[in-house]
Amino acid sequence: QKYKYPPETILSHSFYRQNPEEFYRFYRDKMLCLDAEPNITHLKLAELEKAGKLKGIVTQNIDGLHQKAGSKNVMELHGSVLRNYCENCHTFMSAEDILHSEGVPVCPDCGGPVKPDVVLYDVLGDVVCGGFTMPMRKGYADKVFIVTSGENMSIHAAANIAMAIDNFKNRGYASLGGLILNRRNVKREDEKVAELADDFKTSVVGTLSRSEQVLLAEEKQQILLEAFPDSEMADEYRKLAEQILAVCEARG
Repeated sequence: QKYKYPPETILSHSFYRQNPEEFYRFYRDKMLCLDAEPNITHLKLAELEKAGKLKGIVTQNIDGLHQKAGSKNVMELHGSVLRNYCENCHTFMSAEDILHSEGVPVCPDCGGPVKPDVVLYDVLGDVVCGGFTMPMRKGYADKVFIVTSGENMSIHAAANIAMAIDNFKNRGYASLGGLILNRRNVKREDEKVAELADDFKTSVVGTLSRSEQVLLAEEKQQILLEAFPDSEMADEYRKLAEQILAVCEARG
């Protein structure tokens, strides 16, 4: 769509902290559907509660439609978009206030930032990158080099990992060494990967061409340097190794 990051990235705690304006641009467009009406299921549940056949509702929904349908005993595990509070003085702001504000909404009393009363999972460091972060948490890695193509899904995944690394920068974990472009020969590939590097204040430390020799080596159950040691592709891997070592030595 018109957003640079996928929804699961935008609706994370890390992204909210680091890119609040982009978060609220998405939040207003996609999360504040204040004209939505309860459907037949919301209405039926409210009817059952009124008849004494339902004690209450435990929901992950954050839209307030159960209450709008007439349900009284609703426990919202993930909060509600209808509630928004100043992070400094806890002044309440309605969803309408947020919808009609611009940029990052601020408290009318103290000028502090206002946060929706909803759960924002830190998917960047805990879910999407859970397996990735374990080696850097355990101290097995000093630098992380992210391999990505210029395909959109690859760019998004690389951005998630880079953001996770940035999120952990004050914990003594591994730092970002740079990006490696593994070409898929898609449109604007170099440009998109360069833009990603700029976003995270890093560089593209090396590139790898798309080569059928890689697949042929896999069929032989060998790495390319074993299967085709004198090929141009093997030279690319050697050059990349030198570039990675140079970054590690320069940055300590």
